[in-house]
Amino acid sequence: MHGAGELALRAAGPGAGVVVLPHLCAVLLSGGEQEEAPVASITERPDGTLVLAGESPSFAFVLRLGPEGSDVSGGRSANLSATCNAPAPVEASLRVALRLGATVDPGWLIPGLFYGENRAGDAARRFPRFTATAPRHELLESDYWSFRCDRAATPAVFAWDDQGGAALLVEEEGPLGENGLGFGLYDGVPHLWLDFPYREEPVVYDGSEQALPPTAATARWAPGEQRDLSFSVHLLGGDRHAYAPVLRALSERSPTTPFSQVAWVGIEEAAELTAWGLSRWHYRSDPPVLLETAAFDREALGERGDRQAMHVSWVSGTPYAYALLRHGARTGDDERRATATSVLDNIAGNLAPGGTFWGQWSKERGWSIGWTPEPHRLHARTLADATLFLLRALVFERSCGRDHPVWERAVRSNLEVAARARREDGAIGAAFSAVDGSVLDWRGSAGLAFVAPLAEAAGPLGEPAWLAVAEAAGGYFARFVEAEHLCGAPEDVDLAPTSEDGYLAVISYLALWRCRREARWLELARRAADWMLTFRYTYDVAFSEHTLLGRYGFRTRGADQASPSNQHLHAFGLICLPEMDELSTALADPHYRERAKETLACFRQFVARQDGDFDAYRGMVSERFYQTTCFQAKGMLLTLSHAWSVGVLLLACEEVLSRPSPDDWEYR
Repeated sequence: MHGAGELALRAAGPGAGVVVLPHLCAVLLSGGEQEEAPVASITERPDGTLVLAGESPSFAFVLRLGPEGSDVSGGRSANLSATCNAPAPVEASLRVALRLGATVDPGWLIPGLFYGENRAGDAARRFPRFTATAPRHELLESDYWSFRCDRAATPAVFAWDDQGGAALLVEEEGPLGENGLGFGLYDGVPHLWLDFPYREEPVVYDGSEQALPPTAATARWAPGEQRDLSFSVHLLGGDRHAYAPVLRALSERSPTTPFSQVAWVGIEEAAELTAWGLSRWHYRSDPPVLLETAAFDREALGERGDRQAMHVSWVSGTPYAYALLRHGARTGDDERRATATSVLDNIAGNLAPGGTFWGQWSKERGWSIGWTPEPHRLHARTLADATLFLLRALVFERSCGRDHPVWERAVRSNLEVAARARREDGAIGAAFSAVDGSVLDWRGSAGLAFVAPLAEAAGPLGEPAWLAVAEAAGGYFARFVEAEHLCGAPEDVDLAPTSEDGYLAVISYLALWRCRREARWLELARRAADWMLTFRYTYDVAFSEHTLLGRYGFRTRGADQASPSNQHLHAFGLICLPEMDELSTALADPHYRERAKETLACFRQFVARQDGDFDAYRGMVSERFYQTTCFQAKGMLLTLSHAWSVGVLLLACEEVLSRPSPDDWEYR
């Protein structure tokens, strides 16, 4: 015992602090009152299980806490038996909490949902932020947060004090409905908790910047009614990367579904469908572009429902034209190959005055900057992505005996700008001027995206100095990987941590490893992949059978939360499928390959197999799958086909089909 009515727990390993169960359970009544059940007795069984008992005025509790390793995720299994002893029915929720020691930086982590502070105070886009200094709830700022579990890629909450850390894990749903998780800092002391059923406090985030009133789900308890609730407790050392083994154990040991029961179509059929979709719904020939979106509802919206614009990369453009190019070459389809070449010619032949690509073409404005906020500002990730995949297209075409001087000039021009504008410490800017190529912003880690094209171009284009630039940049941006907080990759969420930051880090550090074979680059790639996988769903969300996703049986395992700001599932993780495979080979560790296989199986769902399939047209793929109440209702999907959603699946399929044993990716 740590104090009256408490239980102190210490991890078996070295370097861990003490974690306290401040009370057996708290009862949060519907009227706002709170009861606490202190620990009244503790019994230790021969196998190390602790049996704790206690009561509040309305409930009696028995908690069975197993020894370390007793849970599938490697922690302590926990079963809380709650019995209502009130004389009349009670509306209430139950809360199990842990208290850590004092710290100024708890390092909060809810996978896919919350990362430390979560957003900088001066970030342009507003979404939930942690701050202990004058928080303003109306601005989505607080020193405590509670969320429903389906917002998390893994329903888990982690935190650390100055000695060690702890985590609580739970299933998405339980006997009382949707579960919840949360955290708070009180007098410099981190607390973690689980709610049965969920609460969302102090305000609710629905994807807009308008804070909504809090919600508090409750369950009705009859006198004498008993229910059992399960979760797990992890005691961690001081390493802030200690989340990785926990999530890994959970993903590897949890029950899985065979890919044949997940995917709607095989890999080759998915490639054919998505190649059709890009060519039929997204390609326009005058000028040659891949439109960013095409509406499902052609009769009501037609061309008015299509976004008449093309980014040079990211949400359209180069990576997906490259995928179509490879598909045309593999299948002998000269028309699709010509389509892809024309799009790449158009992008490469229209550079900004500063020497980089433009950000976006639109029917209304022609070539311009994209979605960045200031005039002349071009986003580094968009430019770097376009450079990388145009380079890969150039190398691929040369292997087929075809050269494209315009492509090479464009690649060289972009890399020269990035190399010339770098800082002495190796940093590459996050934004560049379209006018003169100067750096406009150094914040965040978006500049890391230039590491891969610099490294990969050094050999084929005969510029060894570029590899040195890439190494210096990789060394600079390592601090973001080691701090477990990459941010700034997409144009539309400012400095939010996103799954896309993880993809870029994996691609970049694998490129350095490929060129240099130095252990530090491989280790950074591994750490980046672990962080990236915090956004990956390790379970299948429960959908109502009355929703589209529920009716079609959509399985979410393998999908990624886009970001804490954009809480929907997307397929962008397929962009680094070859790097995840390469990482597994380099480490002799199948874990990363298996996670990539799950993602490929996941997004061979909801590829329209024929006109009318889920109200789409053949070859269309939605960008957003709504697994929680953010932007749309849970169970809906966005009724737009996105060039990148179609294209990234095509790219992944072509990568697999180019391998000696593509069937290895079809089956679990």
